[in-house]
Amino acid sequence: MRSVGIAQGDDAKKAAIAQIEEGLALLEEAFAKCSKGKAFFGGDQIGFLDIAFGCFLGWLRVTEKMSETKLLSEAKTPALLSWAHKFCSHPAVKDVMPDTEKLAEFSKTILARMRGAAPPKS
Repeated sequence: MRSVGIAQGDDAKKAAIAQIEEGLALLEEAFAKCSKGKAFFGGDQIGFLDIAFGCFLGWLRVTEKMSETKLLSEAKTPALLSWAHKFCSHPAVKDVMPDTEKLAEFSKTILARMRGAAPPKS
């Protein structure tokens, strides 16, 4: 996802987004195999894989926002889209998921530093 933020030019961004989409397609398949039709990777309850992938959801949302591209969608990743909704609305998770807007502002600072520029003023 970082490669989308640091990509220079439209072609580079499109290539980076394509890589993310390929990875999400693999995760879609893995989810189908692991979950066996249940809500989470390990079944009915949140498990290790859910937490591991769930840690990236905030950044995935920021990447979607900044690239103006839906990466989790009903058309390409319906099971992951449903999983993400269930994961983020779970009582153990919903109060600790980062706010997309705040994370996007933070990412602008990180990207500016990676590019060697001054961070944006809030």
